[in-house]
Amino acid sequence: MTASRTARERVRAELIREITDIARRQLATEGAGGLSLRAVAREMGMVSSAIYRYFPSRDDLLTTLIIDGYNAVGEAVERAEAACPRDDFTGRWLTACHAVRDWAVAHPHEYALLYGSPVPGYHAPQDTIAARIRDVTVLGRIVSDAWNAGALRASAVEPPAELEAEAAGLREHMPGVPDVIVWQALTAWTSLYGWLSFEVFGQFNGTLEDRHTAFDHSMRLMAATMGLAQ
Repeated sequence: MTASRTARERVRAELIREITDIARRQLATEGAGGLSLRAVAREMGMVSSAIYRYFPSRDDLLTTLIIDGYNAVGEAVERAEAACPRDDFTGRWLTACHAVRDWAVAHPHEYALLYGSPVPGYHAPQDTIAARIRDVTVLGRIVSDAWNAGALRASAVEPPAELEAEAAGLREHMPGVPDVIVWQALTAWTSLYGWLSFEVFGQFNGTLEDRHTAFDHSMRLMAATMGLAQ
């Protein structure tokens, strides 16, 4: 690789970083639906045609922001959970949940892009899947490890037979567990994101003040729902 090419690649990477930083600020003021390549170009002092060399369309820019966001929350969860003792399954679950919440509260507009209303006219490509399941993979590992260690209790409420095929698809994230555990885990995980959406989108305003403590208690309740011994 020539030195000049390396320099060009560094310049390109820096410009892409600047474009995405400006786009994230746009999310805060205009929302994902108002994201505009032309507006980004104006703020950078570029002609609008120049920015299309880096992002051919608004959807390409949205996809990059979405992948970056999923990777950011996924990395936060992976790093936090990896520091926990492997046999402390409840601790691993709570740590993962708090890592997601910390990221969401610190990046509310990016959280809204990932978990809020779909952007009209935008369809996420397959490119987003690997990043999107990073946090799910951590949850699945906790569930599978706990089940294999005999640390998960199965509910007496068995899922209906009509959901057998659905459970088989979900089990790829938590191999080796029975259907009843798949649904216990999914219920807990979706409750986590339901809580975060209430918090990030202001539904707790005027209702909950000590949200950290309330969140921690709720996630302990979800650990019990998932079948983990307290």
